[in-house]
Amino acid sequence: MGYRIVALSPDRPEKIAEMRERISVSVPIYSDSDVEAASAFGVAFRVDEEGLERLKGFGIDLEDASGKDHHILPVPSVFIVDGEGRVRFEYVQPDYRYRIDPDLLVAAAQISLRKPEIKRL
Repeated sequence: MGYRIVALSPDRPEKIAEMRERISVSVPIYSDSDVEAASAFGVAFRVDEEGLERLKGFGIDLEDASGKDHHILPVPSVFIVDGEGRVRFEYVQPDYRYRIDPDLLVAAAQISLRKPEIKRL
């Protein structure tokens, strides 16, 4: 359909490189360790102390992963952005266990390709 797919991660580039060695990912992954993109899209949230401890229990150290001490993560999200920088579709799901259905994403991408009709009066 002509879209370019990219992923943004709150991890620093070195951690992304380590992940790429462990798993096969076919899309580019860019670091947003300063959470500038997540903040701009309105999906950034601060992890409280309880959440930090819970993550550490799963072997996740946010400070090590991001290289920062801000304790901010993005809500799992998918955005379709047009060539002019307008968000044409967004899917934001706070529960990381649930991801967008691929058929829904394809349908949204197809609809987003359509140019809005301008009707003259």
